[in-house]
Amino acid sequence: MTETEAIFALIALFEREGYARTEPPVLQPADVFIDLSGEDIRRRMFVTQDAAGAELCLRPEYTIPVCLQHLGDRGHEPSGYSYGGPVFRMRPNESGEFLQAGLESIGRTDIPAADAEILGLALEGLESLGGLSYRVKLGDMGLLNGLIDALGIAPAAKRRVIRAIVSGQGIAGLSEPDGASQQEHAGLLAAIEGQAPQAAKAFVEDILSIAGIARVGGRSAGEIAERFLARAANRTGLPDRARDVLERYLAISGNPDQAAEAVKALARDAGLDLTAAVTVFEERTGFMAARGLDVSAFSFAATFARNLDYYTGFIFEVQNSSRDDGKPIVGGGRYDGLLEHLGARAPIPAVGCSFWLDRILGRP
Repeated sequence: MTETEAIFALIALFEREGYARTEPPVLQPADVFIDLSGEDIRRRMFVTQDAAGAELCLRPEYTIPVCLQHLGDRGHEPSGYSYGGPVFRMRPNESGEFLQAGLESIGRTDIPAADAEILGLALEGLESLGGLSYRVKLGDMGLLNGLIDALGIAPAAKRRVIRAIVSGQGIAGLSEPDGASQQEHAGLLAAIEGQAPQAAKAFVEDILSIAGIARVGGRSAGEIAERFLARAANRTGLPDRARDVLERYLAISGNPDQAAEAVKALARDAGLDLTAAVTVFEERTGFMAARGLDVSAFSFAATFARNLDYYTGFIFEVQNSSRDDGKPIVGGGRYDGLLEHLGARAPIPAVGCSFWLDRILGRP
């Protein structure tokens, strides 16, 4: 099966399930991706300009373009979308132009059922492409965020904790910052500490603009702002109790039922109320089982997280059992914060997934 044939097969499946095909423009506003994903994405995008000098990029993924299109066409009205086509992103040892397919469910309020449906369709779509052996890895940003909030960890430290988890360092990576390095620019760091990332970044960029600074050492104003944000986050440490509870949470793994019991035991022992997040987690597992999915074969890992503010709940990856590089062949999750970042009047529930067709069909 070719990648094009795979796209047609997946789209046919998704359309039968009510996910209408959409095809956002290949040229997209670059600033949207940079604002939401940080300056690091700039180094992986293919960037150009229009006649007026506005910065554009070749579509690096589908989720943000589909959400922008949804806001323009449907607003808060629930809709389901499927897609398939080229995306453009620099990847080490892989092609910078590759085909992706996927689906997005936007606006549904039955969150656990929608999560289970997306995973179920992802696995059904994968199986329709051939007898591939795979393993399913689950995570939950709702559990992690709920735990951090219940511990009373400040926003700046919360971002630092999540970055450490995503990087694979864990709580051990939260070493105390060097005092001398924090004295320099202490006033600016204090001014942005605790601010929302976008507001803090805009503040730093304004300061640099007022000072007439465009680039320093090859770094743009945006990149400099990102470094200040990281340094501001490093000013905040973790109390011993919070560190101990987080370390115990990050040790949790197993199938979803085992993980839920471990999280409930942790909450009881630590005197924390995680009822809302655990309830969604268990309801989702129930809907997965009701769809005929073998949840006992799925692997939950508390260390599995994503370092983007708009991921708010369920996340998953499907990996090819015969590949040893750990790269996902399907990945997705819940991103209830994204559409508000893109201009919606209020948060809009949303969940989706994407297929890396080159990896599925055997290309390196």
